[in-house]
Amino acid sequence: MERTAGSSGKTFAGHQPKGEGMKRGVTLGLVAFVAALVSDPVLAQPAQQGVMRPLEGVNFSRSDEVKCLSEAIEIGDPATGPSTWILKAPPGCVVPWHAHTAQEQLFIIRGTALAEMNDNPPTRLGPGGFAMMGAHMPHQFSCAGNTACLMIVTFDRAYDIKWGKGG
Repeated sequence: MERTAGSSGKTFAGHQPKGEGMKRGVTLGLVAFVAALVSDPVLAQPAQQGVMRPLEGVNFSRSDEVKCLSEAIEIGDPATGPSTWILKAPPGCVVPWHAHTAQEQLFIIRGTALAEMNDNPPTRLGPGGFAMMGAHMPHQFSCAGNTACLMIVTFDRAYDIKWGKGG
């Protein structure tokens, strides 16, 4: 196969103009990437349905681990993967030092929580407050003030808990 390359008009047997080989490589790479995505077993699962639930519709139950805490799993299966929980705590409720294998993210909806983590100063978090505790990072929180705390907590993998400050 002969091609004309550049403005010089010279032809090179078996060669492609500069850039065509790169374009072909990028195209083949994209095709391989899309093929890998399509063959991924996660994509083979049915699409997840949307979820909407007013706060009044949440069915809280007393925590087995912290008696002053009420909890509800909003979505996910804590035994096998990521999950999102909603928690209620009365003023003075303390969730003592503990850690998880998963990363935890905490969002305060109502009330004021005193959040504590190793290597971080204790911090008061009011509505809109956020804390992220990395995997195995010891932390604790308490519902401070006169208003009950309402919080959203997410875990990025299966839920477990190890009590104590040692992590």
